[in-house]
Amino acid sequence: MSLRAALPGDLGFIRELAQRPDYAPFITDEDEARLAFYAGDAAHRLLIWDEGAGPAGFALFADVGMQSGTVELRRLALDKTGSGGGLGFVQALTGYAFQALGAAKVWLDASGENLRAQKVYERAGYRLEGRLRAHWFRPALGRNVDVMLYGMLRDEWAG
Repeated sequence: MSLRAALPGDLGFIRELAQRPDYAPFITDEDEARLAFYAGDAAHRLLIWDEGAGPAGFALFADVGMQSGTVELRRLALDKTGSGGGLGFVQALTGYAFQALGAAKVWLDASGENLRAQKVYERAGYRLEGRLRAHWFRPALGRNVDVMLYGMLRDEWAG
């Protein structure tokens, strides 16, 4: 498996993942025009997790190139869940942020109800830095959920 830049032909795959009912409570679906913007903007990296036979997941980094060196891992999703591949995916994304993007810190968030994601982030070495209570309205649920904030500093990374 490897990470590569998303191509125009990948945008449909990204939308399909974001629209799946199992992801709707946890990630935001954006139209292809917005995804194309991310793919071409210097402050973002829209990536595909490629297994050789085609895309297996995607991720979006934001705030690339900020003077602080802080990079947000804004969105990530795998096509196949529950098979244990999430940890390797998150580790690869974290390595990419520190190595390719030169991040001093990587941060991400998770729905307070997405316990599986929280466990993966913690196993990958991210630390819980805070909780925003009833912060994020999720249309699929019709209510607000807590947002869990996680971060990792470069010197905490085991790369």
